[in-house]
Amino acid sequence: MTAALSNWQLDDAEQLLAGVERDPSPYVAAVPGADALEGAPVSLGRAWADTLRAELLVRRLRLAGFTLVGEPVSSDPPGEPALDLHAGVAELIDGTGAEADPRSESASRAALAIALVRSAKAAFDAADDDLQRAAGLARHARIELLSRRIDAAMDEAVEAASLLDPALPPSVLLVDTLTTLAGVLADLELMPLALDYQRRAHETAQAAAADPAVLEDDAADPDVLVAVAATRLGELCAELGEGLLDDGAPESAAPYFAEARQLAEQALAQLPPGASGVVPAQIVHGWALVGMGEQAAAVGPLRAAVRLSGAADDRARLASAQLALGRALRRQGDGRAADQHLVAALDLATEHGLPRVRRAALRELCTLHADLNDAERALPYLQSYLADELDRVDERRTRWVELFGRRKSLLETERAAGQLRRQAYEDPLTHLPNRRYAEARLDGLLAAGDVPALAVVDVDRFKSINDAIGHPGGDAVLRAVGELLVAGVRDTDEVCRWAGDEFVILLPETTAEQAERALERIRASVVRYPWSELGLDVPVTISAGIASATRGDDRKTLFAAADGVLYDAKRSGRDRVVRLSAVTQTRAAGSPLDVLFGAPPADATGTDAVVATTAAVLEESSGFGPLLSPPHVPLTTDRPGEPLLGPVPPEVEVVEPAAVGAPAPAPAWEPEVVWATGRTAEQVLALVREARREHPDRPALVLRATPDVLVALATEHDAYTTMDAAASAAAVGPFPEPVGRVTVLSGGGADIPVAAEAAFVARVAGTEVVRVDDVAGSRTRSLLADRSLFDDSDCLVVVAGMEASLATMVGALTDVPVVAVPTSTGQPQAFAGLGALMTMLTAATPGMTVSNIDNGYSAGVFAARVARRSGRTR
Repeated sequence: MTAALSNWQLDDAEQLLAGVERDPSPYVAAVPGADALEGAPVSLGRAWADTLRAELLVRRLRLAGFTLVGEPVSSDPPGEPALDLHAGVAELIDGTGAEADPRSESASRAALAIALVRSAKAAFDAADDDLQRAAGLARHARIELLSRRIDAAMDEAVEAASLLDPALPPSVLLVDTLTTLAGVLADLELMPLALDYQRRAHETAQAAAADPAVLEDDAADPDVLVAVAATRLGELCAELGEGLLDDGAPESAAPYFAEARQLAEQALAQLPPGASGVVPAQIVHGWALVGMGEQAAAVGPLRAAVRLSGAADDRARLASAQLALGRALRRQGDGRAADQHLVAALDLATEHGLPRVRRAALRELCTLHADLNDAERALPYLQSYLADELDRVDERRTRWVELFGRRKSLLETERAAGQLRRQAYEDPLTHLPNRRYAEARLDGLLAAGDVPALAVVDVDRFKSINDAIGHPGGDAVLRAVGELLVAGVRDTDEVCRWAGDEFVILLPETTAEQAERALERIRASVVRYPWSELGLDVPVTISAGIASATRGDDRKTLFAAADGVLYDAKRSGRDRVVRLSAVTQTRAAGSPLDVLFGAPPADATGTDAVVATTAAVLEESSGFGPLLSPPHVPLTTDRPGEPLLGPVPPEVEVVEPAAVGAPAPAPAWEPEVVWATGRTAEQVLALVREARREHPDRPALVLRATPDVLVALATEHDAYTTMDAAASAAAVGPFPEPVGRVTVLSGGGADIPVAAEAAFVARVAGTEVVRVDDVAGSRTRSLLADRSLFDDSDCLVVVAGMEASLATMVGALTDVPVVAVPTSTGQPQAFAGLGALMTMLTAATPGMTVSNIDNGYSAGVFAARVARRSGRTR
């Protein structure tokens, strides 16, 4: 079918298309098959049939002198009106076309062709197969060229080229698509690009011929496939050489003619006698011989090619043969015979829309009659040639080359961006969504007000699995676990690979109890899996921690909750599922967490615990009351020989001082601190491991860390690590539920690292944190005028060096407790922060405490303690 269309054997093409089943008109809705799925895309077979039928109609329109949109192809005779496409559409719909009227018939053909093109394009655009889309687009570019719609052809060619990834496997369809695209680019006068794509087509054909399995489905002859591609490449080489000859550069043209001759000889050697590709190869061979000055050797084979092409009624091939023979005769000195063949080539090219052959024939005729001193005949040919050239001036051609490159680059960039987006959200090993996707999805669920359950799943003793069966075996285990997790959840749930041997499962609108039952089924299925097939003697087991979100939770707090109970599941023996209760986020009775924290009080579980907690909160006093311990006894009470320095409260008895013992332990929600200053990354990692081992219920806080230490922490602990580069700090482990709010103010600039440290520590220590930087200069008045900055905070941290008075100013404007942190930055005479420290210490502002210089850690812990105690009363 394709060959019949290319060779303008339109009646043969009509017969070939007659057996293709399709609707009578694209304006009539198609009836889906009985077995068609709802919403299924249109078949590409139908799209190809529409495309070929549209091309047939456009070629018939071309012979009738009209384009696809009904415009006359030429202005001779002048004033001929365009076709009435509206009438053509009405005739298609009503079936009232008057076949006796050629214009009416042409209008119907044009309207039908437009509808077919649109239908086919929609089907190709909906296809997932890039190669099929590119093949369809290249064919549609050919249709647009036949209709002289150059810009539309360019758009189709650009998009087709952008889809032809160099990594596509060799196939007959790829060879055909590359060849079609090369022909379109050549007609667009983009010869270097056309040559590149045809070379790729030739290389692809050779690769396909070397692999019998590639051609098995297409039943294609490998020798014929390679020979046809070589012939097309030789034709472009000869054409490019001819252009260089016309430009007066015979030395540059010689290599192209030599390559064309070599390719044609290879094709003739590969093709069996009588094959359809023999004549095109003979034409290219003769053309190359003419270009190399061997006209005598070329004339005989070219005469035979003209005779055979005429007998086969192959119009396009006949035009090329006549042109090559006329060129050979002209250069041999036989002007009369050359004129006859060149005029025949010109007529065929004009009639069938072969712009490259037409321009070459005009150029040869002009040169021939100029050499014969026949100016009268040379002038019309010269005028026609110049008119054609004005349509493709170098400036426009250069713009097309640039446009092609830019559009192709843009489309490839957009397509690559889409592929990168897919890669960014997909784990390459298991092909599950990755951590980045899980975080984004969980944020979206929480922002929408959903209350999902989150399960964090870990493969038990995965290192020993890798040691037993190697890393490829370990990868197979991870893939199998991922498949079991997916098989065990609902379609609405999402399984993601978090990191290493850890997975997370997002369960929308699910309670922790429901998630626990699902995870128990999955845990049992993992144990029952035939792991011996992967070389393991002991079954693989998993541990899971589950938490259900509550209103106001964010991603980090929900993950920290689930991650914390996962740790406890592993400490309690592994191969188990542990959850937090859905209502109170406290442990359910009988949980393995009792090993670490003891069982919940028997008289304060479930709803009773909520009621008891609420009553206790209501009984607490407001304001600063919760921050104060019972009334203090006056100083010197423990020294009877000295006078009391204050009244003794009536309810307080004077007691002997308690014996000095071990300091009270830090609250359970405060982090274990590791100072990284002066330590190597290995030393810090060892201390973090020890802290996590001794206190798995609280985070390990690393301060003053260098970048290499932060990277080492993220590498070893991955999902458990939260970093703040500005603070040079990291926390490993679950964060406590935030209670209260701390606002950190700073003067900006060099104060920011200390402010960032204070804010990070306060968050790790269990409170919500808000940072406001650059509170200095003219911005101070406007920022401090916002009372909500103070009213919504339980404690303020003010970090200042050069603007040391900022702390006293803030303290004077609010009754919220203030922690002032002097920094070592400022004026040279500030004595490395001593000036700021003295300014804060000597201030008479009430409700303000002062930390030592650059000590964001102490300020953060103090502020968190104040905020948590005060926040519980609200």
